[in-house]
Amino acid sequence: MALHQNKKTSYFSLLLLFLLNSCAGQNAEPKVVSITKIHQDSISVNAATLPEFKVDVHDKESQGNQISGVIRTVFQDSKGNYWFGTQDGLCRKDKNGLFYFDLKDSNNQGVTVHTIIEDTKGIVWIGYGGGIAKYDGSYFTVFHQKDILLRTGLWSMTIDKKGILWIGTTQGVFTFDGKTLSPFEIPEGKINPSMGISTAKMVHSIIEDRNGNMWFATNGGVYKFDGTSLKNISEKDGLQSNFVSTVIESKMGYFYIAISKAIYKYDGKTLTNITEKLIKNDDSIGCVYEDKEGTLWFSVNKREIYNYNTNGFTKVKNKDSDFSPFPFQIYQDLQNRFWFVGFKGAYRLDNGAFVNVTRDGPW
Repeated sequence: MALHQNKKTSYFSLLLLFLLNSCAGQNAEPKVVSITKIHQDSISVNAATLPEFKVDVHDKESQGNQISGVIRTVFQDSKGNYWFGTQDGLCRKDKNGLFYFDLKDSNNQGVTVHTIIEDTKGIVWIGYGGGIAKYDGSYFTVFHQKDILLRTGLWSMTIDKKGILWIGTTQGVFTFDGKTLSPFEIPEGKINPSMGISTAKMVHSIIEDRNGNMWFATNGGVYKFDGTSLKNISEKDGLQSNFVSTVIESKMGYFYIAISKAIYKYDGKTLTNITEKLIKNDDSIGCVYEDKEGTLWFSVNKREIYNYNTNGFTKVKNKDSDFSPFPFQIYQDLQNRFWFVGFKGAYRLDNGAFVNVTRDGPW
């Protein structure tokens, strides 16, 4: 599998991270995880056998049998299956229907799934509050570690070109080799008082750029790791705030850096606030996503959705009504359809209209 490719390189990279952390005076001792293998059939249930899901349990009228009241993330794997990470766990839509998987943390409590990715071998990785799981087509392998995964919220995850899994949590960054979690030190930021969950070590997103550099969106700005040292991009460089929610490498080679009040374009030297004329004092940036064509999509004030490309900004309007979804993530699938998942379920932009995708579709 991808995590065990090029063992010598991976070992050297992990050793380097260990030495960097040790030199900084922090306890960099790797933590061994517990591993449990579970067949999918033992924790799955077909949505068709369940009663209608209602966002408001007191409402007697039909509410469309939503996939979940809150969907955190959506992902389509290389086989075409759709995965949804929700406030209540994990579900997958495949050719046989929609199935829910009852993942648990090490305290046997239900979980919130924040991120889903796939490695080069077709293994699907699921990151959630309380643990990590991987799915091989039949079995879930669940990884738990009480000192790190249970006590920290896992918010972001990526697999680099060497096959190393990086996770961003409320207590910083860790790398995972399939057996142990190793801390990777990033300087602390500050607690964001405007967020319900925030810590000085919070890491909101992680990416690897085309040159193999790792980028981390933190509460102390953006950090770039080139394999040897960390570079910080923050208020001292022109950001309005150090509370960075997202960093994206554009198809054109520059980077987008999102904070609550602005999105910046960064070319390696200069920061340019591209939303300066769009965002008003009370506005706030939500989720940010770049599609396959290089167009940037983002939400403002929870429900206003915009495009940005060489033609400037375009507000995405629903041709049938004034309704817009409240997205936590915007995503383009393999069929180039756009999904907006978040508060009160999943929506897809079909022919200029936001269509509510429920347990019954339309798929």
